[in-house]
Amino acid sequence: MLGLKLLLDAVRSGRRGVFFTLEYTEHETRQRIRSMEGETPGLGNVMEIVTDDNISADYIIRHLAGAPRGTVAVIDYLQILDQRRNKPELSEQLDALQAFARKAGIILAFLSQIDRSYDPESKPLPDMQDIRLTNRFDMGVFSKACFLHEGKVRFQAIA
Repeated sequence: MLGLKLLLDAVRSGRRGVFFTLEYTEHETRQRIRSMEGETPGLGNVMEIVTDDNISADYIIRHLAGAPRGTVAVIDYLQILDQRRNKPELSEQLDALQAFARKAGIILAFLSQIDRSYDPESKPLPDMQDIRLTNRFDMGVFSKACFLHEGKVRFQAIA
């Protein structure tokens, strides 16, 4: 929901908003957006929703090529980029996306799963070490992180 809220806010401010997902159908995503639109119904119709089975760094870069600076894209979710073994390793994809985003002035936000080992009894919010990864990569590719749990939120600068 936070990723969709981020995109709705981007569209409200006149930016292009793109949601890349392999988890939800376009219909499911639009239903969620409609429930969040509030005072500006129909705004979610401006947002692009991409549900292609081939989503990867190359796909995202091709899709956003020529997008205006300040475009906001949310990738639902980080681990999806590493799901298909015929795609480059996650670290390579993230390096390519980081370079593209910096050059093109695109804002990329990645939703991520938290590892099952996270224990809210030991700490109230997850952190970078709790991100569920099948393959490790340099977390320095991210500039910021936001962690949520049971209504609590923490923002963290990375780089």
